[in-house]
Amino acid sequence: MLIPFKIIRQYERAVGFRLGKFIGLRGPGLTLWVPIADDIRRVDLREAFVEIPRQNAITKDNAPIEIDFLIYYKVMEEVAEKSVLYVQDFRGALSGIATTSLRAVIGDIPLDDVLAKRDQINQVLRVKLDEVTERWGIKITAVEIKEIIPPAGIQQAMNRQMAAERERRAVVLEAEGKRQASITVAEGEKAAAILKAEGDRQSAILRAEGSRQAAILNAEGFSAALDKINSVAITADFKTMSLQYFQTLKELGASPSTKYIFPMEFTSLLEPFLRMGNNQQTDEDRTVPR
Repeated sequence: MLIPFKIIRQYERAVGFRLGKFIGLRGPGLTLWVPIADDIRRVDLREAFVEIPRQNAITKDNAPIEIDFLIYYKVMEEVAEKSVLYVQDFRGALSGIATTSLRAVIGDIPLDDVLAKRDQINQVLRVKLDEVTERWGIKITAVEIKEIIPPAGIQQAMNRQMAAERERRAVVLEAEGKRQASITVAEGEKAAAILKAEGDRQSAILRAEGSRQAAILNAEGFSAALDKINSVAITADFKTMSLQYFQTLKELGASPSTKYIFPMEFTSLLEPFLRMGNNQQTDEDRTVPR
C-alpha cells in the first residue's frame, strides 16, 4: 500500500509533478501526494562544491600550465525548480562550463599574472560561471584555485629567480644592518664627545669659580689684616713707634753687617727723645744747689 505522504527535510525542497506536469515546490515537512499520478524530485538547498580535475590551459604568452580548482554553489530556494526543469544534470553541466571558462580566462592573462593574481582569476571565473548557471537557479558562491603547475623549464627559471631575489634581499638587509650599525656607532661617539665636552666645560667653570672664590677670600683676608693693622697703628703714639725703631736697631746691631743705611725719617724719630733728654738735663741743673 502506497502512503500518500512524503517527509521533506528542512534543507530540501520537492519539485512536484502530476501526470508529468510541474505543480510547484513542496516542503519542508509532511507533504501530501497522490500515488501513481504524482511524482517528486528532491532538491538539496545546502551549499555544495564540485571539484574540477587538473586542466591544461595556455596563457596569453603561450605558456602551458595545469590548473585544478573548486567551485562552490547552492540551489536558490525561490527558483529551485529550474535546477530540475531547465537542466538534466546541473553538476555535470557546471563542470563542463567551468572547464571552458577556465581556458578562456587563462588565455587572456600572461603567465606572471596567472601565478601572482589568483584572487583576481577566482573572481573572474565566479562571475562568468554565475552568469551561465543563473538560468538553472544555481548561485556560484566561490571559486578557489587549488594549484597552478607551470612547465618544468619555467619552474626551474622561477626557482633561480627566487634564489637570486632572496640573495639580493639578504645583501640589502646586510648592507642596511651595517648602515644602521655605523649610524648607531657614530651617534654614540657623537653623544660621548658632547658629554665629554660638557664635562670639561663644567669642570673648567668649577675650577674658575673655585679660583675666583679663593682670590676673593685671600683679598678679603688681606683687607681684614690691613684693617686690623691700620686700627692698631692709629692707636700707637710716637713713643711706641720709636721703641719699635730702637728694637729694630738692636737687631741690626746683632747682625754681622758693617754698613747700615738709615732712612731720612730716622733723625726725625729721634728728635722727641733728644728733647726729652734735654728737658731732663735742664731739670737736673735746676735742682743742683749753687
